Amino acid sequence: MNDKEELLKDLYSEQKPQNLTFTKLLIAYFSVALILVIFIPKIYITNKIYYISRDVSELREELNLLLEENRELRTKLQQIRYKNQIIDNIN
Repeated sequence: MNDKEELLKDLYSEQKPQNLTFTKLLIAYFSVALILVIFIPKIYITNKIYYISRDVSELREELNLLLEENRELRTKLQQIRYKNQIIDNIN
């Protein structure tokens, strides 16, 4: 019976749960804080770049639309000037 008790004591002593010490807790908090300090600015900057690129894309679309409208207006103006010159020559 004595051998069984010794084996059980050895088994229970090996299975003792490890308690979280204060230094390990501080290391864990410091690690989480360091990760947050590194990744929060990166996420913020990435989001800013995304929204700015969306704005730039919208402005480019507007620019292309306005340039096309400008070409059409110049063409119409040129046609009107041509008609005006022909009419002036006839009179």
